[in-house]
Amino acid sequence: MARIISQIIGCGSYLPEKILTNEDLSHIVDTTDEWITSRSGIRRRHIAAEGELTSDLALKAAERALAHAKIDAGEIDLIVVATTTPDNTFPATAVKVQARLGMTHGFAFDVQAVCSGFVYALATADNFIRAGQAKAALVIGAETFSRILDWNDRTTCVLFGDGAGAVVLRGEETGGDPATQRGILSSHLHSDGRYTDLLYVDGGPSSTKTVGHVRMEGKEVFRHAVVNLAEVVHEALEANGLEPSDLDWVVPHQANKRILDGTARKLKMDSGKIVVTVEEHANTSAASVPLALDTAVRDGRIKRGDLLLLEAMGGGLTWGASLVRW
Repeated sequence: MARIISQIIGCGSYLPEKILTNEDLSHIVDTTDEWITSRSGIRRRHIAAEGELTSDLALKAAERALAHAKIDAGEIDLIVVATTTPDNTFPATAVKVQARLGMTHGFAFDVQAVCSGFVYALATADNFIRAGQAKAALVIGAETFSRILDWNDRTTCVLFGDGAGAVVLRGEETGGDPATQRGILSSHLHSDGRYTDLLYVDGGPSSTKTVGHVRMEGKEVFRHAVVNLAEVVHEALEANGLEPSDLDWVVPHQANKRILDGTARKLKMDSGKIVVTVEEHANTSAASVPLALDTAVRDGRIKRGDLLLLEAMGGGLTWGASLVRW
């Protein structure tokens, strides 16, 4: 029997022009290039210009994704933006992107799951398409994370950057062989609110009436990340009767090179199958998975028919994975 599956038909990304290297940071806070690189694998990050908003980054990534998909914004009837750093408390950043794309129909909203945000947004849009409530969707991860960093805290300010990535989903009827079917095969989402104090922002409209700054217990976040990400990858594979060896690429959240290496070891996977961009982009929160995806598509690593596993973990704690045949 025919069913609807969400296919990713295009992707795009955008990084602000300003680059902040580890050497640059050593003049701002007590750190060194060696200290940052050895602990995170990060060498540089992009920083939004004064007056450059999250919606600006999101719009540019969205326009590039639409161009790659070769469709017009008028064909989109749903926009989901994953962000922790919206332009305003309200309205949603997504509706600003909707307006600037000239889209006057359909609906748009934000989701907030921090670094897991894009995986959450992808699953949300996929479910709307499967339910028949949308035919085509823009899913965007966009952050100006530099705006919520404490630039005196060397344990956090060196880890993050700004950027945006986007994909275009379109619902297609399928009744073919699941082993070769292109599209989002399944998504698996989790959260555990008992660990909110491991990674959070110490402010908000209801509590301090301020934006606040990122606070993190790095060692504990690392420990949970390696365990949770390995488990959710196995969950996604088992749900589809697959093994790690069946994957062509893992496109992970780019938090820390040591987390990526640890997850690969736990899964007994070839590290060459892991898309790694953390050196150039740092941790861009909800933008990091689509940024890494677009990088690997553009440079030719990811090809049509490849089996991809997208995974992420963020504050909340939240984590999740999506299995996608490109």
